[in-house]
Amino acid sequence: MTLQADDVLDARGLACPLPLLKAKQALAGMASGALLEVRATDAGSWRDIESFIEQSRHQMPAREVRGDVYHYWIRKAGENA
Repeated sequence: MTLQADDVLDARGLACPLPLLKAKQALAGMASGALLEVRATDAGSWRDIESFIEQSRHQMPAREVRGDVYHYWIRKAGENA
């Protein structure tokens, strides 16, 4: 998987729900269509970020686990999407 993120959020070591809250903050400061890569070590982030994407207009083109790190790629929704 090769996705070129516009920004990377390192949320490793943060407990639930901080990875999701930090991701929301990062997305708020990004342009529409920008791609955010989130790296987290909290297993709960898998469920939290999935639920967030389902309830938002953002997209998650990919997610994967590498060792003990969860990687999420979140594309910010357009303003009129």
